[in-house]
Amino acid sequence: MNPVNDELKVFFGTSHPELGEKIVKDLGVKAGEIQLSRFAGGEIYARIKENIRGQDCVIIQTCTNKVNEDLMELFIIIDALKRASARSINAVIPHFGYARQDRKAASREPVSARLVANLLETAGAERVVSMDLHSDQIQGFFNIPVDTLTALPLFVNYVKAKKLENVVVVAPDTGRAKVAKKLADRIGAQLAILHKVRAEHHQSEVTHVVGEVKGKTVIITDDMIDTAGTITNGVSALRKEGCNPDIYVMATHGIFAGPAIERLTQAKFAEVVVTDTLPITKEKQFKGLKVLSVAEILAEAIKRNYKHQSISSLFD
Repeated sequence: MNPVNDELKVFFGTSHPELGEKIVKDLGVKAGEIQLSRFAGGEIYARIKENIRGQDCVIIQTCTNKVNEDLMELFIIIDALKRASARSINAVIPHFGYARQDRKAASREPVSARLVANLLETAGAERVVSMDLHSDQIQGFFNIPVDTLTALPLFVNYVKAKKLENVVVVAPDTGRAKVAKKLADRIGAQLAILHKVRAEHHQSEVTHVVGEVKGKTVIITDDMIDTAGTITNGVSALRKEGCNPDIYVMATHGIFAGPAIERLTQAKFAEVVVTDTLPITKEKQFKGLKVLSVAEILAEAIKRNYKHQSISSLFD
């Protein structure tokens, strides 16, 4: 990638410095100088340690299992950039926290994704870049531009390189069917959908499979793996339908919370493929896990925004 102009300053927070380092390397720039620390009482301190007056700034901060601290740090960094007279401030949030709370599913519930959008705008963000938002409607919560990137090209290239045969792409629910269809079309596979019911948060049951999976190699695709309950329930249903023993899972965000690692290990998947939108710590790694990097995609999006070039053509 050709280096961008020195007037672009790229900073990153503490949530995923490894990804931040990869992105600045792909951009051909030096990471912006920033001091981040915690006071004894737990409050976050941020200071920009170089002159950014009149310059375009990017802050990279994903949302991990410490989502509240990650977001608060992001708000404070954005405020510091704004008060240091940055010309523009773009927030790159590979995994957007609270994305699943995008509507009122029951009375007296908040719409937390909308609240996060409001807070980002209030802090001073002028553009947001994210990967595979849980729902498209989140873009409408913002009054500033939102670029929703996708890891689909990474998964397509990975599957093609493995040269799998007789493949069917399975959506874990109807909400994911559209994206699953895109993956199926690009690799020349058929589509199937799992029908599930959810009694409450983190508890779901797959009732039946819509589509033909018998004798086929299954790829289950989703935007995230949280506790892995839905995916492992789906495996049981798929194997009952007679699919091939080797089942692959592909998801952009590997949250791996609670019993996820145990469930994924016991399910005996051929491979679980995720990206590095979140840091995959040592205790979250297991046999069959493959991590693809989104750094190049994010770096290219940052460069194109800076040069006022098309983002959508990146995925055509």
